[in-house]
Amino acid sequence: MNQRAQIYAMLSKFFSDVLDVKTLNELKSNSQILDLIGIDTKEWFDNNTPELLLEEINIDFTTIFLMNAQPIESSVIDNKNDVLVGLQNPVVQFYFSHGYDVNMLNTHIQTPDHISIEFGFMQNLVMKEDIKTQKRFLKQHLLEWIPQYLLGCKTMAKTPFFKDLFDFTAEFIISDYDLLVSMTNESK
Repeated sequence: MNQRAQIYAMLSKFFSDVLDVKTLNELKSNSQILDLIGIDTKEWFDNNTPELLLEEINIDFTTIFLMNAQPIESSVIDNKNDVLVGLQNPVVQFYFSHGYDVNMLNTHIQTPDHISIEFGFMQNLVMKEDIKTQKRFLKQHLLEWIPQYLLGCKTMAKTPFFKDLFDFTAEFIISDYDLLVSMTNESK
């Protein structure tokens, strides 16, 4: 799997649910991923016990995503906290028109425009090497809400992990879009 697909898979996992012990231990033992996320995160992981890290990360996740600002595109875009379902949701239309079947029965996430599902879709497009669709999805969906959303979430974050993850994620999708623009020799 190429590096871009791995990053989208990682983002999908981190934004989907609280971290489990296995994921936390994998993170703690992988200095490359910690460096990628951010230097403050790496130092924080190096200087704290897995138990403390797990507790504080999961409290932060719950406070940010479950209690305050659900990471759902239609809820963020329309600014009413309404979640669009079915084909009235533009993300579902995009999935459908590009042959992507989201089986919502296989996930605890109940909305197809959840940030984690959207990152999973990008991972799928990267694996298929469908550059034009990747670029279109980034422009029409991810870039329309995620950088601004994460900027707002960062003010609520208490842990270095989420503060760095929010910065990394916003910077990554912006630079990924720029990469795709340069690969296609098209304008933004």
